[in-house]
Amino acid sequence: MEGVTASAPGKCILFGEHAVVYGQPAVAVAIEQRISVRIEVLGSDSESWRIDGMQFNSNRHPHVQALRNRMWQPKQGAPNLSIQITGDIPPASGLGSSAALSVAASAALRTARGRWFNTQEGQQPTDWAEGYSSQLEPNGIYSLEDKEFDLFRKGPSGKAVRYVNGKEVLDLDESALLGHAVEAAAQGGRASPMDASTCAHGGIVLLSDKVEPDEEYLYSRHLKMPDGDRVWHLHCIELPPAHQEVFLVIGNTGIHAPTAHQVAKVALALEENPERKKEIETIGLIARRGIQSLKKGDYEAVGRAMSENQIMLQGLGVSCPELETLIRAAAPTSYGAKLTGAGGGGCMVALTSNPKQTSEAIELAGGRTLISRFGNVGLTVDDAGNLPLWATEQNTASQ
Repeated sequence: MEGVTASAPGKCILFGEHAVVYGQPAVAVAIEQRISVRIEVLGSDSESWRIDGMQFNSNRHPHVQALRNRMWQPKQGAPNLSIQITGDIPPASGLGSSAALSVAASAALRTARGRWFNTQEGQQPTDWAEGYSSQLEPNGIYSLEDKEFDLFRKGPSGKAVRYVNGKEVLDLDESALLGHAVEAAAQGGRASPMDASTCAHGGIVLLSDKVEPDEEYLYSRHLKMPDGDRVWHLHCIELPPAHQEVFLVIGNTGIHAPTAHQVAKVALALEENPERKKEIETIGLIARRGIQSLKKGDYEAVGRAMSENQIMLQGLGVSCPELETLIRAAAPTSYGAKLTGAGGGGCMVALTSNPKQTSEAIELAGGRTLISRFGNVGLTVDDAGNLPLWATEQNTASQ
């Protein structure tokens, strides 16, 4: 069947939310729950894209609009698409549903479009004639303007010599970079790359304000935010051989909590009282202790760091009574518990060796639960047929 399907996991932050926007370290884990995106070309008489059978509205789907501008530009001849979105990650819950959507959609669009190279044999990003990578100049990828981009590089670097399509052109760095860029566009220029990188790479991702010598380095991200430039360094964390099995039990309050509102709330609090940046720095210190405990497999210490992190988040005003009710319910059967994501509603997470008991306690307190193990797979392209879906001008000229 003609079309592409890609999927990406959600994420759960163990330490560091909100502080991560200001350069402090944080750790996120890919969860078992996923978002799947399928794209197909609409008939030639279609006047617009469709999402889940309804006409595309850029205001309702800013992430998709930002991706369209960067990867599938109508003014450059791209056909209209039908997009089907499915999955089991609750929206606006702090579990990375928008990042998983963005990462999966970017992978589907790249696979459907293919990639031009500027050499006959090269495979690395430096050999790409089009696309985005941390190894290349960002080409304005973080622009907040609602405009169509030209993916092609300039001069000899953009010379279309060889064309490839299908799954082999997928690049996790590119999908994570695009995911971060469209998250930033949707959040008024403020977004850490944590969600997008975790959804793309899977496993456990560490984001730090410096390159960590003992961790597997992935890449760095640079973003000009309204209150200053930010640089983040992303890494993978490998856990030691498990001497005990631990789970994440996620409790959903059911309260809609848009990330942009919560991020802006913290930004305003810091602007009004710069002394509160000390709270952000304290969250960073707690995260570093938690990271060391995680690497040692000391889950009791990991849980303590999570609970301490929650106290600081309460102080910043991003928790809420419903979250705190679920956190208290989980405490007796878990190592530690805290909100995860932006707060203000959404979800909490408990680290536990007794997922059934912890889940039942959270549900008795009014939450809806999901259970996940550590170390889940990241972005995948699950189906692709009759490609490319869009023969670009350069592709057409070469055939």
